[in-house]
Amino acid sequence: MEIMLQILGGIAGVALLYYGAEYLIRGGVSIANKLKIPSLIIGLTLVAFGTSAPELFVSIDAALKGTGDISIGNVVGSNICNIALILGVSATISPLAVQLQMLKLDLPVMVLSALALLIFYGFSQGVERWQAAILFIGILSYTGLRIFLARKEESHGSDNEEEELLKSSYPLWLSLLLCIGGLAGVTFGSKLFVAFAIFLAKLCNVSEAVIGLTVVAVGTSLPELATSVVAAIKKENDIAIGNVVGSNIFNILCILGIAPLISPIHSPGISWIDMCMMVALSLLLYPLMRFGMKIGRLKGAFLLIVYLAYTTWLVINV
Repeated sequence: MEIMLQILGGIAGVALLYYGAEYLIRGGVSIANKLKIPSLIIGLTLVAFGTSAPELFVSIDAALKGTGDISIGNVVGSNICNIALILGVSATISPLAVQLQMLKLDLPVMVLSALALLIFYGFSQGVERWQAAILFIGILSYTGLRIFLARKEESHGSDNEEEELLKSSYPLWLSLLLCIGGLAGVTFGSKLFVAFAIFLAKLCNVSEAVIGLTVVAVGTSLPELATSVVAAIKKENDIAIGNVVGSNIFNILCILGIAPLISPIHSPGISWIDMCMMVALSLLLYPLMRFGMKIGRLKGAFLLIVYLAYTTWLVINV
């Protein structure tokens, strides 16, 4: 009976994380529109934060409970999942064209973020408060630079899916209700999902690190997965790729720049292989994107094989 309740709790947690993030974004965008905040700023900050909200709340909740392996495993696993699984699936559905701007700014920032986490982990097998402060300054600097450059270049506008989101406007009371409901959803959902992950780890005699790198990582990456797959089907390449790269940047700089400030995170269960896999995939993205300026179906299939091989290795070495 307990097993069934925990499984139902895990499923409910994933649903609350997904829909909570969705409503939090829509409610926040609607309020920002009413306050006449430029849509560009909304898209680069609020929307980006919203899609990473599940990872943020799960990592904070895990950090407060002292389960650092789940907290950092969630971020490392999500970044691996975003590149190998989500981009792999998206590119297999439809080849993804790459914008030069992505190679010049966003991808290098993503790689530097991954390397910074690797170095910090080498110091303390986790993330201390002073290290988190550096990461948080990084996300503030990146966001500010992105907004400055976008305004300077006077970009041609948003993709259709983002435009629909940015134009959505609801009555103020409904917008506030969506924000409160969305925040409650991701908060309560994260608690249910972390509780399920810990239960699953104990039941299967699997380490919390492995659960964080797999089950939790995929579960909290559902918003990115849904967004990128839909974007790939609609041939909206910028959303599909930008969503993954932007999410990886936010996962490290924002999530690990906030959670350890609340409570320092230590995760001895995360191996160097896991950390190096995240960095290696981040570095691998550059030649994959640069060669032909697109990620085709063959490259997508290669990424999927890498993800399946890595996950299989995790399970075998439990």
